[in-house]
Amino acid sequence: MTNTESWILSYVVNSLWQVPLLYAAGWLAARALRPVGAAAEHRTWVAVLVLQALLPAISTLPAGWLHAVLSWIAPPAHPAADGNVSVVFGPGAALGGFHLPASLLTVTAAAYALLILYFAARFAWRCLRLASIQRNSSQVTLSPSQSDCLARAQRVFNVHDVSLRVSEELRVPVTLGLTRSVILLPAALAPALSDSDFCTIIEHELAHIRRRDFARNLVYELLSLPVSYHPLLRLTRERIAETREMICDQLAAEHAGVFEYGRSLLRLASLLVDGSRPRTLHAIGIFDSHTLERRLMRLKQNPTIPPGARRLVLIAACALLAVATCASALTLHMSVNEVKADSSKANPKLVHVRPDIMQAQILNKVTPKYPEDAKKAHIQGVVTLKAIISKDGAVDRLSILSGPAPLQQSSLDAVRQWTYKPFLVNGQPVEVETTINVHYSLSK
Repeated sequence: MTNTESWILSYVVNSLWQVPLLYAAGWLAARALRPVGAAAEHRTWVAVLVLQALLPAISTLPAGWLHAVLSWIAPPAHPAADGNVSVVFGPGAALGGFHLPASLLTVTAAAYALLILYFAARFAWRCLRLASIQRNSSQVTLSPSQSDCLARAQRVFNVHDVSLRVSEELRVPVTLGLTRSVILLPAALAPALSDSDFCTIIEHELAHIRRRDFARNLVYELLSLPVSYHPLLRLTRERIAETREMICDQLAAEHAGVFEYGRSLLRLASLLVDGSRPRTLHAIGIFDSHTLERRLMRLKQNPTIPPGARRLVLIAACALLAVATCASALTLHMSVNEVKADSSKANPKLVHVRPDIMQAQILNKVTPKYPEDAKKAHIQGVVTLKAIISKDGAVDRLSILSGPAPLQQSSLDAVRQWTYKPFLVNGQPVEVETTINVHYSLSK
């Protein structure tokens, strides 16, 4: 199993449980922030999506990455009299482990790679399909009242470079475009629109354009590709779409009036009784989510934004929940590592095990003492040891690989007293070769 396969499998294993954990935390935070407004809920779900994609990747980083970042941000002061000794076992922290055939792990990694390739190909195909629909669309002819409505809405939303077209391939109005926005109306729907309903569509779509929702949606699609296989990711995307539509409803209703806008939404829904959604996934439209009832109820609710102090408390509580969730996920992360058998004929039972795996096997650990002479001489650094652990868990052989000479004996004296649980391969105890890093640092 290569390092790439190990990284992929570690990402998948962590995403399997971290995605539901983040979704649950996001649901609690969104519920708490509901009085603050749809925009706060939307940002919460966007943050959940970003973390669902990135946190499993962060969990695969070596264990010392956070310490290195903190040391870079706040370098340690000049060494003084007191000393500190810490033992670093390498990347990750294992709670336990079990062994699977390398061929099975390789097949699993290959299957995941093919699945992500499928989702990426589907994403590319839908982008091409969307471009084709735009090319095949035609210019729409507006009545004078519709032209006035379009011009007025563009002034209100401060959106000017917009093209309005009709397409035979769409069943619902959508908006798209990165550099120049396009609003596409279904060819069958355009002639049946009243002036009021036309204004409702235009105002809602211009709200999407002002927010740059099309570009954001493309970013969300690309970001979620690594975890696109996970069922809960779809629920997260639905919450993002729902809250996004609520924001645009509120923006449009501010100008059209809540009751008139709501009645117009119902009339438009009745014209689209099949409930179809745009099959080009990345288009954004007035019926982009199956949440019309909740949207109408949200429109009718009187705003009850909490006072400033209570709002700050809610936001702070949600931020604390986010930090606690991420910290728990990083602390309890899992890793998939390779255990290689020694090819030496003299000892075919010896296996090389990564230090993070052996950390979970320790039964008794003695912390090395900082030599007084080394402290007085301001000597610090890392002593790297090579250890052979016997089948019964005792430290059988110990040798120095590198490190300051005045600190080496202290490391040897302490680590020789360590004991481990027997390391099992296929149910049988084996001898293990591993490395241990002992850090000696001086601080005030």
